[in-house]
Amino acid sequence: MPISPTPQLKAGIFGSRGVAAQPGGGLKKPPAPVGPKGVRLESRVGIQAPAETIWNLIYDTATWPQWNPFFLRADGQIRLGGALNIDLALPNGGTKRIDGTVLEWVPREQLHWRVSSNRGLVRTIHYVEIDSLAEVGCIVAVGAIIGGFLGKTAASQTGGFYKQGFAAMNEALKIRAEADWAKPQGD
Repeated sequence: MPISPTPQLKAGIFGSRGVAAQPGGGLKKPPAPVGPKGVRLESRVGIQAPAETIWNLIYDTATWPQWNPFFLRADGQIRLGGALNIDLALPNGGTKRIDGTVLEWVPREQLHWRVSSNRGLVRTIHYVEIDSLAEVGCIVAVGAIIGGFLGKTAASQTGGFYKQGFAAMNEALKIRAEADWAKPQGD
C-alpha cells in the first residue's frame, strides 16, 4: 500500500500548489489546497528588513524574552518533531505554559507548531510565515488555527486575546528587525 506524501505547509496547507503536469501531457490546475479545519486568527505586518534578519529573530528562541511581548519565553529545538515550550502572556499579567511540537520549518520562510489542550479536544496550529516582497521588504503573518472538537468554542473565548497578542508580537518584531537591519555590520 503506497504511503501518501506529507503535506508541504507553505506550498500546501497555507498556499497554492501551482499547476501540475497531468497524465496525458495536459496541464490542469490542481484543486485548492485543503488546510487544517478551524478558526484562523492572524496578524500581518510589513517589515523593512530582509527575510534573513527576521528569521534570525524567530529562530533564536532564547532571545524572545528580549523583544516578544506575547510569547515571553520559548525553549526547545526548532526541528521537525522538536518540542517547543512557550510561556504565553495573559491579560491579567500572568503566564500560561503551552507545550508544542514543531510541524514544519523552512529557514527565512516559516515556522509551524502544534499545541493540544483540554485532553486533545482543542488542537491549535501556531505559525509565523515570512513572505519576501523585495530584498529588504517582507510581510510577516503570525497566527493560529484553532480546531478540534471544542476548537470553535475555544476560539470564541480567546480570539480577541490571541489577535491582540499576535498584533503586539508583530509590532515588536517589526521594531526589532528594522533596528537590527539598520545597525552597522560591525555592531
